[in-house]
Amino acid sequence: MNPLCKPNEHALSRRQWLGGMGGAAAAGALGGLVSPAVGEVLKQKEKQVLFIWLDGGMSQLESWDPKPNTQFGGPFRSIPTKLPGIHVSELMPRMAKKMDKICLVRAMRTQDNSHSAGVPRIQRGDPKNRGVIYPYFGSAVAQLMGPTASGLPPYVWVKPGSGGFKPTDAGFLGPKYGALAFGDGQPPPNFLRPATLSPEQDTARNELRRAFNFNYAQPRRKANNEANTYVFDTAEILLKRREIFDTSKYPQKEKDRYGNHLLGQHMLIGRKLLEAGCRFVKVNSYGWDTHGDHFNGTVSLVNRFDQAFAAVLEDLEATGQLDHTLVIAMSEFGRTPRINGHAGRDHWPEAWTIALAGCGINAGAVIGATNAQGTFVKGDEYDIGHMFHTWFRALGINPDAVEFDNGGQPLPIAHDDMGVIPGVLA
Repeated sequence: MNPLCKPNEHALSRRQWLGGMGGAAAAGALGGLVSPAVGEVLKQKEKQVLFIWLDGGMSQLESWDPKPNTQFGGPFRSIPTKLPGIHVSELMPRMAKKMDKICLVRAMRTQDNSHSAGVPRIQRGDPKNRGVIYPYFGSAVAQLMGPTASGLPPYVWVKPGSGGFKPTDAGFLGPKYGALAFGDGQPPPNFLRPATLSPEQDTARNELRRAFNFNYAQPRRKANNEANTYVFDTAEILLKRREIFDTSKYPQKEKDRYGNHLLGQHMLIGRKLLEAGCRFVKVNSYGWDTHGDHFNGTVSLVNRFDQAFAAVLEDLEATGQLDHTLVIAMSEFGRTPRINGHAGRDHWPEAWTIALAGCGINAGAVIGATNAQGTFVKGDEYDIGHMFHTWFRALGINPDAVEFDNGGQPLPIAHDDMGVIPGVLA
């Protein structure tokens, strides 16, 4: 029996100059360097989310919570960071210099150690079982906060592989609140208007579509038809920003800074989507399920993440957008302290780390700790339900006062036996 998981389971720089200015003022002062659309988003200061999902399980021991020179520490050293007394893995030199911009929660203890159970549970927040399928965090934010003033799709997903509309993320909220996925960072197939179709013909065709949809919907349940109309209407707005996906027009220095790899280029597109005004942007990275040859694999994985994460934080801070963007970097669990017979680390929900930054977050805080061997949390432990309470509060949503409406049935938006993680919020 193969013990390994299969792939399907899983001079003064511009930035320094901007860093000394307020967000909207900086956008105005830059003129051509920041587009008018970006300036509008910054001016409105609408809260947004950048959700970085490292699918498969990032090792806390080779990233945020190293334990060098211990039984399970592995071969890599730890390095000091900008925060006195706080160390990270030597594989993260860029983020070591930016630790004052983020908050680490080193005391996560969740339940599921399989991808099939862990991925949906973590992204849904694991509310009490009420016999319904809860929405992923992106869908919840899309429903509770709606699109920004830009009118762009509120929940978009930049990922390797296939794209298209992903309604299942929405759970009981209905398909309207699913994710619009950009596979390999590209618009869905047939997204762009054919060259043979004039703008006037396209407008007439859409008006006819709306009329047919209206007539079709009258005697039927509205959820699916509403989702279909919503996707078409928001896609129509997104068409006006199609230059986001043409990375050949991005400055080469910008692409190099994010990294000439999938995660780097997808993170760059994710930042452009935030600037354009998407409410919730998820950026996916795969390949983190390192049951075999863990240490060689981790070198490239963590280095790429370190480069892309540092670059996006730097740019969001430079324009002032970090002040109203909640940034989350996480997996479905961590990796085992014990190293297996394949020189790998297995799944470990018992003690792992989530990194946060931006809107409402206590930058420079390190919450909780693991024991000397890194095997378990030392002191208070936090489940994903606590994290959902914390995220919602950072976005200005009170989980104690706001509920979902499931066809007249009120449902809590976060686990009602849990609360905010102390020390995380500013």
